[in-house]
Amino acid sequence: MTVPTKSEVNASSLPRKNLCLSVVEPNIKDKESSQELDMILTQYLESLYQRKKYHIGYPTNMSYEHHAILAPLLQFSLNNCGDPFTQSPVDFHSKDFEIAVLDWFAQLWEIEKDEYWGYITNGGTEGNLHGLLVGRELLPGGMIYASADSHCSIFKAARMYRMEIETINTLVSGEIDYEDLRTKLLLNQNKPAIININIGTTFKGAIDDIDLVVQALEYCGYSNDRYYIHCDAALCGLIVPFIKHAKTITFKKPIGSISVSGHKFLGCPIPCGIQITRKSYVNSLSKVEYIASADITISGSRNGLAPIFLWYNLSMKGHAGLKQDSKMCIENAQYLKDRLLKEGISAMLNEFSSTVVFERPCDHKFIRRWQLCYLSGMTHVVVMPGITREIIDSFLNDLMQERKNWYQDETTLPPCLADDIGSQNCLCSYQKMHY
Repeated sequence: MTVPTKSEVNASSLPRKNLCLSVVEPNIKDKESSQELDMILTQYLESLYQRKKYHIGYPTNMSYEHHAILAPLLQFSLNNCGDPFTQSPVDFHSKDFEIAVLDWFAQLWEIEKDEYWGYITNGGTEGNLHGLLVGRELLPGGMIYASADSHCSIFKAARMYRMEIETINTLVSGEIDYEDLRTKLLLNQNKPAIININIGTTFKGAIDDIDLVVQALEYCGYSNDRYYIHCDAALCGLIVPFIKHAKTITFKKPIGSISVSGHKFLGCPIPCGIQITRKSYVNSLSKVEYIASADITISGSRNGLAPIFLWYNLSMKGHAGLKQDSKMCIENAQYLKDRLLKEGISAMLNEFSSTVVFERPCDHKFIRRWQLCYLSGMTHVVVMPGITREIIDSFLNDLMQERKNWYQDETTLPPCLADDIGSQNCLCSYQKMHY
């Protein structure tokens, strides 16, 4: 095993190195072997602390503050196996906490307690897999419609379930192209429609308009019993409800299911998600005798710690805390976008989103240092709770210093992003010259 040196650990701006670990048999007589294990864990933990302020490219809330209080739960193996609304035959579960969390989200999304069913998943992908599965079971032979900017799990679901999928074009914002949706719905009128709506696309943070999608379905002659709508609200599902003038995410509209991630905006040290659908859609599924439960989940055995962490965090934050977090992230995202534009860097920010899209840095080391993801000539920063203006300023200072090196030779120019983020957001030399 390779033990990192203290200087390597303390180099916070450098990416964490692979530790090249192996599992070795313990030597009871050798105290140094256990000390080495402790050293590896201590230094690994220190490297995570150091790299935390450079984690700006992926949507994870790294500011979970309740780990110390909840740490004693780690001594128990808690398994929420099967349906959360069915009593477990053993005591080592947290289904009571799980139901409290589900009730909270049901109230947020305006569906009555006796009209919904749901469970806490292992993440957004599982929520999408379950939502589309419910749609397929309700509408056998249905075709999935998803925008090109949808999460990869939507296309994974189509492959896993061997379903036809129609990819819909997107607007420059990343929002679904409603005209293209209508065109493709008309081409496949003989097949039921299972539609994925994005409440915050993966890369641009765009929010599809549920009302316009429903209008497209009605225009194309689809009755309520011939379509199913799943809402992938992985990130923005906990932002949009707390922002003034944003359209409501609600089961009062003709949607079939909503999924949201628990470890993203809300924050949880364990990847998890919440999936809610209409109770009438899942009533016909069978009971499994072995676990004395109707297992209509994807994963069966599920982490029993996640519901407690979510319950505690929701209870500590409440609506007021989430509203404050949402407002702060939106304002900090606007601040980042304005600073980028002021420095002459092409940038875009969708309404009600905290994802700032801008030109991709030239240097892969810089991308890795700030843990950015990229697509073609674009990259983005997802402003989450914990990403302060101090961190944003530090990033911008680093970016501007590096840009001087990248573009000191006038033959190398920043990319044109007019086609990617719109000409009004592109500040490349061509756009400046022609507009």
